[in-house]
Amino acid sequence: MPSLFDKRKEKMVQGGSTTSEVEHLVEHYKARLLRDTNLEALTSLSEGEMRLKIEQLISQFMSEEKVIIPRQDKTLLINRILDESVGYGPLEPLIHDESITEILINGYDEVYIERFGKLERSQVTFRDDDHVRHVVDRIVAPIGRRIDESSPMVDARLPDGSRVNAVIPPVSLNGTLVSIRKFKKDPFKMEDLLRFDTLNYTMAMFLEAVVQAKLNVLISGGTGSGKTTLLNVLATCISHEERVVTIEDSAELRLDRANVVGMEARSANVEGKGEITIRKLVKNALRMRPDRIIVGEVRGGEAFDMLQAMNTGHEGSITTVHANAPDDALRRVEAMVVMAGLELPSRIIREYIVGAVDIVIQVNRMTDGTRRMVSISEVKKNGDGSHEMREIFTFKRTGMTENGKVKGFYQATGYVPQCLERINVFGNQISDSIFHLNQKGVRF
Repeated sequence: MPSLFDKRKEKMVQGGSTTSEVEHLVEHYKARLLRDTNLEALTSLSEGEMRLKIEQLISQFMSEEKVIIPRQDKTLLINRILDESVGYGPLEPLIHDESITEILINGYDEVYIERFGKLERSQVTFRDDDHVRHVVDRIVAPIGRRIDESSPMVDARLPDGSRVNAVIPPVSLNGTLVSIRKFKKDPFKMEDLLRFDTLNYTMAMFLEAVVQAKLNVLISGGTGSGKTTLLNVLATCISHEERVVTIEDSAELRLDRANVVGMEARSANVEGKGEITIRKLVKNALRMRPDRIIVGEVRGGEAFDMLQAMNTGHEGSITTVHANAPDDALRRVEAMVVMAGLELPSRIIREYIVGAVDIVIQVNRMTDGTRRMVSISEVKKNGDGSHEMREIFTFKRTGMTENGKVKGFYQATGYVPQCLERINVFGNQISDSIFHLNQKGVRF
């Protein structure tokens, strides 16, 4: 008596295949690969060789079983098996879609994507939670990370640098949760930010001069506001003659230049040993003859070591912090120094911060999904030892269009920054006229 698979095979030979039948073939040939091939030899191949070998094996299986399906269905079948075997399953088309910037898995049957700053629900789903866990394991295993009940949260990255965060029960209440922050193959440049109206030309010219004059910059903003993108762009203004050391919790900076060395923090192993913190990396960076130190994000006690580096001859450093306003950014840094456990008086901590930070840039994600540089401020040092935050450029929001787009313009505040003299000394002759109050950006 013919089996159910034999009946499906006969039907496909006679009159083409349906989506459900292709799905059945996917499961059937995945099972055959597990049963009839040397998996150890297969997984030892490079990704390209493995894909070619799997494609050859599937064609061989289909020939042996006399399964004939339309060319497009065979292509779909092989791609699905490849995605499950050497790729990331249902996520593959989302990962390769350049228009998608974030992938958010809220459960095996609920996947959202961010496209052009707006979230939308994807048609992609997984079979069950185990299917999601299998994909997460494929992501974290190559970089030596793990996720299990004893360690239910993990940060990882894809080979292209995209950042991945995953959470599983018992921490998660909705099964396996995954967030993937994607990055462009070609990093953004200042011209791209100008095209997106993230800032105007005057602000771009000023920031390029700030970086070249080796002023210390703190980039502030909320989650997904574009801090890392801006950091990447500013780093392109650094002279190629300078040695740059980057330090990150999970490597995502992509500095398209020579003479860059990067270090990445490491979590503890199964025995709870081997942890390398960002703070240790900042200390080690000082021994690596850096001209510039770039910390992807300060979150804790490493803020103190970063300030020390800025105050002891390592000028031109850049870092980011989660904060909603420039003043809030400095308060957050102060709180982080307290977290270092050094028991320094608040007055001394503030002196460290004021002596180290020159420029604070605030970036926000607007309600329409666009990213705007809403403020560029200077930490002004007064003669009596006090300081104040003085805004140099600002974004003036004026309303909303009928289709929900934010309206506004960029404007100089009229304040001429103290750092202008240093900028001019470093060879960028910038007129103080660009800071006059009537200097506005183009409205949009």
